[in-house]
Parts: sequence; structure tokens; C-alpha cells
Amino acid sequence: MRKPITVVALCSLALGACERDSLLQPQDDALAQYTVGSAQPEVWVVDQSNTDGLTYGGAIHIFAVPDLMGEAAAKARPIASIDLAGATAALCMAQTGANPVRPHMLFFNSTHTHGVLSFVVSGHVVIFDGATRAPQACFRMSAGAGGAIQAHAAFVTPDDRHIVVANQNGKLLERIDTDFATNTYMHATAATIDLVNCTTPNGFPCQDPVLRPDNAPICPLVGTGSNTSWITLRGGGLLVVDPDVTPMAIIGEYDAATVHPNGCGGIKAGGSMWINSGGGTASNLNEFDVYRFPLTGYSASNLPNTPAPLLVFSDDVAPRDSHGATLVRGNVWVFDRGANVAEVFDEASGVHVGTVNLPGGASGDPAPDLADVSPSGNRIFVSLRGPNPLTGDPHVATGSTPGIGVVQVEEGGARGFLKAVVPISNVDAAGVERADAHGIRVRNPR
Repeated sequence: MRKPITVVALCSLALGACERDSLLQPQDDALAQYTVGSAQPEVWVVDQSNTDGLTYGGAIHIFAVPDLMGEAAAKARPIASIDLAGATAALCMAQTGANPVRPHMLFFNSTHTHGVLSFVVSGHVVIFDGATRAPQACFRMSAGAGGAIQAHAAFVTPDDRHIVVANQNGKLLERIDTDFATNTYMHATAATIDLVNCTTPNGFPCQDPVLRPDNAPICPLVGTGSNTSWITLRGGGLLVVDPDVTPMAIIGEYDAATVHPNGCGGIKAGGSMWINSGGGTASNLNEFDVYRFPLTGYSASNLPNTPAPLLVFSDDVAPRDSHGATLVRGNVWVFDRGANVAEVFDEASGVHVGTVNLPGGASGDPAPDLADVSPSGNRIFVSLRGPNPLTGDPHVATGSTPGIGVVQVEEGGARGFLKAVVPISNVDAAGVERADAHGIRVRNPR
């Protein structure tokens, strides 16, 4: 177990680091009220592409929510941008000896005081102060299967005590222990589950050619009110984990026949944990399945596939790639970056309400990825992929308008349309657009 890191200083790590990671100031009086430490809601969107001229870095662009709500949303500009090759990279180099590569997924703790960003290529997890937007701590995950190190996604548990990390190609489930009040964090390596070599409570291999053929963890989904974590797997199947014990414990085991591969979207809604499966690997290039799992009833004494999930929706006809999910006014929206649609479900009954087609005047090929909802509930903010996607299979992850898609919600959350695209850009020296939006969250300080 590594010693905890307590944040006491940052700018001294590297000369000029804080200057490079400095926040861009508002460009006009209309945005001047949104400054560092503002209590106004914001949208943070991650650009996965490398910082210009480098092989690492990337960016987080921060927009004021009010600027994304009106008729001029498409003209909104960031109130701040964080160049991840600056103080963030300096911190990671100082604390891990390596630069962070490919920022991927972003989440906030329960009070939105801190953000957690995972880097899928280098395996870093960085914790940010939400108000100052300064990086506070950087961890690099452990070498796992074949020496691989990745951090595909890092979810904060509802009680803010842990960050559960999916070390994808390393095939490890890892944990960072957190005290956001004191800015103290520890990589709890003794809590790690080796998803290749472990054994389930029923005595089966965790990774098995039939039961769970490829145990690269995709997303360690968490609900609210309980720290239970649902671990989606690249090859299909699913594991339910108690992250509070050391090592973390498997309390539910599901096979690939029950849960299909590559799930990532998940949301607690209507007394269930909604989980999808998606396309993207050779064995399942096209996949769109949605399941409802009970929130309780998990135990190491259960038989496999117990308690049973309910298959709510299945359509695996190309092009399909179920990905991000969010809850809007009693309706669960699950986005499909391959088909450019969102499937909408009633959270209480699970009934499929309808399909929202997103292409139109704002974008001919939006490739919607991850999503979050505005505090008012009448807009959904969706990350839209770029023409040169850096993660995911290009056949489903390629889009034409990288940035934030603003979806106007209609009919009480049952319908909507893509109202505007707020572009982000990172054009390289050859004139090629490299921007590729992925992680996106609404930060709503309270």
C-alpha cells in the first residue's frame, strides 16, 4: 500500500507549469461573471487529442451552462481551458515519472468540489480542485496483464471515500482512497482485484473462455446510496463488487450469455441500475442492449447470474454502438454513436418510449458519445466525436463536428432534438482537425 498524498503545493513542481496550465479569461463582459471559484454551473468537456506538437497532454474546456441554453449556444466560448500538458503533466511527471496520455473520462465527487480524470493510454488518474481547476494529485495505475497499464474510467463512490478505477488492458480493478475535505489521497494497491487470475465466489475462474472471455474492465459503474460497483467487461459478462473491503470483493457474477460485451453507459433510475452493452471489438462490432439490474440482493453466497437482470432493449443490427446514458425528467436516454440516435426509456416501467434521431442542420454526423443533463433538466449536453477518433472503433466513433451537442428536451423528457453544436478544435501543423471530445460532465457546485 502506498503512502497517502496530501496536497500542500503545486506551482513549485515545475517552473512555469502553472503559467502553462493557466485559465483562459472570459473574452467579453457577458462572460465576465464566470470566474475561477464561481458557483455557476459549468460543463467540462475533455478533448482527447494531444496538446499541439506533443505526444501527451490534451485539454479540458469549461463552458458556463447559461451560455449553452439560449439561441446563441453554438457561439458559446469556453470561460476557461486547461492545457493538460502544463501543470497536470508536471504533476504526473513529478509523482509518477511519466506524462499523462489520452484524457478520456471525467467525473465529479458528490458535492462537485473535485473532478477525477482518467487517461486511457498512460494509465493516470488525476484529481482536480473543481473551483480553482488546479490538479491536486496524480496516480498511475499498476502494471497488469502483459505489463499493460491503462485507466479507462475512474468512478467516485457515492460516499466520496473511494475512486474505483478500471485498469482496462491491465485487467485490474483498482482503488484510490479519498478524503476530499483534506485533499488526502492514497492508491490502495492492496485492494486490487486481478480480473484474470481471481476466482469468483462460486469457484469459477473470473476470466474463462466461455463465461467471461476477456476481462478487461470497461466501466466500474456506481449508483447512489450504496458503494456497490457494477464492472462491465470487454468480452462480456459482468462482476458486481464491494469496494469498501480490502481487497475489494466480488459479490455478484454474470456470464457473457447474460450480459453482452463492452458496456459502459449506466445510470441509477427507477429503483434499478441501468447498464448497456455496446459494439467496438471484432466479436461484436454492432451492439445495443440495455439491462436493468436490481440495486440490492448481491451476496457472495448467490448462484451465478443472481439476482437476474432484465433485458429491456436489444438491437444489434448495424450500425449500433450503445454508449453514454443519462436521466432526464423520468426518462433514461441511451446514446448510440454509430447510429446517431438516442433510445429513450421510461425509468419506472422500462418501456421504450422512442428513438431520437440527432443528425440535422446542426450536424450531419454527430457521433454522440457521453452525456449529462443541465440543472434545469431541459437540455442534454453530449460529447460529439471528431473526424479522427482516438478511442473506440473508427467505424462507429467517427464524427464530423467535435464538441458539445446541445439537445433540447421536449415532451417531459420523452423527446428532443439536437439544437446546437458548440465546437472545439485542435488543428495540427498539417491543417488536420484532431479534436475528439469524449468525457463530459456538468459541474453544479452546491
